[in-house]
Amino acid sequence: MALSVTMYVFEVELADSDRNVYERLELRLARHPSETSEYLLTRLLAYCLEYSEGIAFSKGLSAPDEPAIAVRDLTGALRAWIEVGAPEAARLHRASKAAPRVAVYAHRNAGQLAARYATEHIHRSEHLELYAFQSEWLSACAAQLTRRMKISVTVAAQHLYLSLGSESSSSPIERLSIAGPT
Repeated sequence: MALSVTMYVFEVELADSDRNVYERLELRLARHPSETSEYLLTRLLAYCLEYSEGIAFSKGLSAPDEPAIAVRDLTGALRAWIEVGAPEAARLHRASKAAPRVAVYAHRNAGQLAARYATEHIHRSEHLELYAFQSEWLSACAAQLTRRMKISVTVAAQHLYLSLGSESSSSPIERLSIAGPT
């Protein structure tokens, strides 16, 4: 028997002073059985950190050629391709040809991922944005996730403050450099 997805509902209070974005969001995320809680949390945080008009989650595994998160303008043109986890370099190569901006939010081993991308051929790799959070922080926060919860996401000076229920913590948002092959 196939395992089914688990639905999570997050009521998010978003305050991103770096980008002047202040919103209340209700997000429904489907968690596939193969998805870790760290990956789910990273996907949620990536959505919040990238939040703008036209943002949407993909249909997940049923849409393998779409980004995890896309930002489209009013005409439907792709403005940003956002990935979560450790996508293959070939996928990012395609993404950078399809969208003017490509970002990856790593949920583990971000340094190794940056080193791997540096050895691969990725179109416009110098413009690829790779972000990471402290891995211990991410794991501790992911362990607190419940299927329905209120959270607060605050961003100031590239630092993320997260309140999950009654617990609060923070992590820098680190942007890693990717120097592609010359």
